Amino acid sequence: MALGWLIGGVLGFMSGGPLGALLGALFGSMFGNMLDGVNTPETQGVFEDAFDRGNGNARRTGRTRRTDYGQRNSFLFSMLVLASYIIKADGKVMHSEMELVRNVLHQNFGDVGRDQGNDILNRLFDEQKRVGASQFRQTVMDCCGQMAREMDYSQRLQLLNFLVMISQADGRVDPAEVTAMKECAQWLQMSPDEVDSMLGLGKDDLESAYRVLGVSPNASDDEVKKAYRRLALEHHPDKVAALGEDIRKAAEKKFQEINAAKERIWKARGL
Repeated sequence: MALGWLIGGVLGFMSGGPLGALLGALFGSMFGNMLDGVNTPETQGVFEDAFDRGNGNARRTGRTRRTDYGQRNSFLFSMLVLASYIIKADGKVMHSEMELVRNVLHQNFGDVGRDQGNDILNRLFDEQKRVGASQFRQTVMDCCGQMAREMDYSQRLQLLNFLVMISQADGRVDPAEVTAMKECAQWLQMSPDEVDSMLGLGKDDLESAYRVLGVSPNASDDEVKKAYRRLALEHHPDKVAALGEDIRKAAEKKFQEINAAKERIWKARGL
C-alpha cells in the first residue's frame, strides 16, 4: 500500500521520536522501504506535487513548500494518533466519529488520502489492542510530548479542536472522552480548561459563552476583555494557514464561534 500523502511528513518532521517509532510499529519493514523509496532523485518532489494538486493551492517551490507539506502531514498523522485514543476512550468505536475523521482526510487528500488514513486509524486500533490500554496510553503521552515540541500553540489548539469535534460527532460527549481529551491537553502542554472552552462553542446560551471565554460570570469587564483578547490571538485562523486551506477554514469557524460567544457576553453586560 502506498502512503504517499504521509511521506513528506515522515521525512520532514517525524522520522524520529515517538511518532516515528509508532509509525514504524504500524508498518514494520514497509516503513523503512517507504523512506528509502521516496528519498531518490526519481521520486523527489512527487508527493509535494500531489499535495499541491489535492489542496488546490498555487504551486509552492523550494523549502517553504516542503516545510508546509511536512507540517500538514505531521499534523494529520498526529490527529489520527490522538483520534484513535479519544474514539476508544468510551470503549466503543462509533460510526459517526469514524466518519468525521474520514471526512477531514477526504477534504485534505481526496479519496486516496481518506482510504489510507482510515487504514492507519484501524492499524492504531489494532496496536492499542496488541500492546494493551496502559501501554498505548503511554505511547500517546510520549507522542504528545513530541507534538508539543514540534508544533506551536495554535496548531495544538486546532488538534484539540478536532478531538472535541470527534467526541461530539455522535451527539453525546461521554465523560470518559472528556477525561481523555483533558489528558491529551495536559500532555500537549496545554491547560485542560481549553477542552471545557471548546465544548462550549456553537451554543447560544450565556453560560456557554462564559465557558468559551474561560471566565466566571462574576468576572470583571476588564477580566472578560482580557480573556477574549487572549483567545482571539491564540485561535486566529492565520496561525494555522500553513496546514492547508481546509484546516484554516475549520479554525475560522471556531474563531467565528468565539466571537459569537463574546458578542453574547458584551450584549448582556452592555459593553
